[in-house]
Amino acid sequence: MSKDSEKNIDQHVSTSQALDDEQRVKVLSPGMLVMKRFFRNKLAMAGLVILIAMFLFSFVGGVVSPYGESQVFRKTEYVWKDYAGATDNDAYIFTVKEGMDFPAAAQQKFILAVNQEQDSFEANDAVYGLEKKGDIYYQITSAEPVATVLTLKGKSSYKEAGSTPVTDEIKEGYTAAVEADEESFEVDGVTYSITKSGRQDVISVSGVIGVATKKVFNPVSQEDTPGFDFQEAALGALAEDKTSFEYEDTKYEIQSLDGQEAVEILKEGQVYATISSLLVSPQTSGSFLSLSFKEAVEEAINENADTFTAVNEKGEEEKYQLQRKNTQYVIRNQKKTTVNDTFRSPDSKHWAGTDGNGMDMLTRLMYGGRISLLIGFVVIIIEVVLGVIIGGISGYFGGWVDTILMRLVDVVICIPAMPLYIIIGSVMDYYKIDPRIRIYALCAILGVIGWPSIARIVRGQILSLREQEFMVATEATGIRVSRRIFRHLIPNVIPQLIVFATMGLGDVILMEATLSFLGLGVKFPYASWGNIVNAVNDVYVLTNFPFVWIPAGCLILLTVLGFNFVGDGLRDAFDPKMKR
Repeated sequence: MSKDSEKNIDQHVSTSQALDDEQRVKVLSPGMLVMKRFFRNKLAMAGLVILIAMFLFSFVGGVVSPYGESQVFRKTEYVWKDYAGATDNDAYIFTVKEGMDFPAAAQQKFILAVNQEQDSFEANDAVYGLEKKGDIYYQITSAEPVATVLTLKGKSSYKEAGSTPVTDEIKEGYTAAVEADEESFEVDGVTYSITKSGRQDVISVSGVIGVATKKVFNPVSQEDTPGFDFQEAALGALAEDKTSFEYEDTKYEIQSLDGQEAVEILKEGQVYATISSLLVSPQTSGSFLSLSFKEAVEEAINENADTFTAVNEKGEEEKYQLQRKNTQYVIRNQKKTTVNDTFRSPDSKHWAGTDGNGMDMLTRLMYGGRISLLIGFVVIIIEVVLGVIIGGISGYFGGWVDTILMRLVDVVICIPAMPLYIIIGSVMDYYKIDPRIRIYALCAILGVIGWPSIARIVRGQILSLREQEFMVATEATGIRVSRRIFRHLIPNVIPQLIVFATMGLGDVILMEATLSFLGLGVKFPYASWGNIVNAVNDVYVLTNFPFVWIPAGCLILLTVLGFNFVGDGLRDAFDPKMKR
């Protein structure tokens, strides 16, 4: 070949790099043309970069994260907990003599008798006597009838009323008591009481069985709890305004406390017990509160103090809180306890802080991205498969097949999606469906509800394609119907499907986020961006911990924007009329 011929050939070879150059168009395939148009779209490239970042964040980030999706972080701190309660005692406290019985029914009748100012009452076929000792306490006695006495014209007749025989000594004691206008007498160390019953007198064996008081005995130690005899002796001395009393050959002194109603009982100069109107009881049953603690509580109440210091069980001084609730007081102390590290602000350990369960927010966002993106792709795949099959069959066959399938599409479109999601979510909540199964069910429900729009697009495209020459050729060559639809018609619809699916992914992610936000989608402990944003249902979290919900909302926004940008870019790239 001559040099002139080679020179002429070179002159016809284009060296231009423009996409619409005639020579380059001849060597670029349709796919390459689409790619060139797509990559020249700056918004599409921005969307692609966003999506790549989201996938790396969700799928790679969860692998490299040092924490687990449901790992809970704990911290040790001091918290105020209820320790004891205090109230001004206005109920009677019954102390019964050893070996005696004073049942609940008798206690109720006692209160009724006191309110009605009676000196005796009956309960469970037993007669009890009451004797008020000043304003301090009541002495409760039992009264077993011995005899009834009827006196006429100075002569008394006795009728035995019990198992005790009426002796001459009893008669003489009764006569002497009546003449002295006394209500009791003693014979051989036994006390007998005289009560009126109409025109007759009733002689009864009288014995103290217990005392009832609104005063509270507080012993120094649980082992030194005063018994009945000691309490009766102390109350008797207090009722008579005595400063001391003897019990078992030991002298006890009574000392008032400055500015308090309580009194101390001293034994050999040491505090043995106190008598107070304030009832202080531990929050935990079986616990014992020291006398010094109870005195500190009463002093704090009298001074209207919010806090006070007292010696705890270990002999160490400890600070307590005193809170008033109506007529009662709650005493609290600080306890060292381990709690969830909730709503921790972002720091070097937790870059995005922790949520309300004490879980790392950044890790939850990574795993939540996996769920949200996977649900989006699975739902779109289900929609495309169902839409292509039903739309392809409907568009190719037409006639009654098309009519039936399109009416099916109309029925599915008319289904109210949100009420259906709410009903199905409530049913799964009622049967406590496993959270992982809920994710699969959510994908299936969203896919089954969302395919009609794809079916209509496929049907419309196939209706225009099936009459073209290449379809006539496939029919003439005897190719089976399924191959004509899925190998010759559907591939011509794929560009539109890709665009629709890409733009629909954003809608699916938004729907998943909405359902999870409403508590109908992905459930704890699994994370999704939607149920993370659900934290804003709490106004306190919404206003005070924005790092809990803002990152998830931003990730949803970026992901949906990314899919929309890519969808717009693909739509422009597949359109041959677009000028770039």
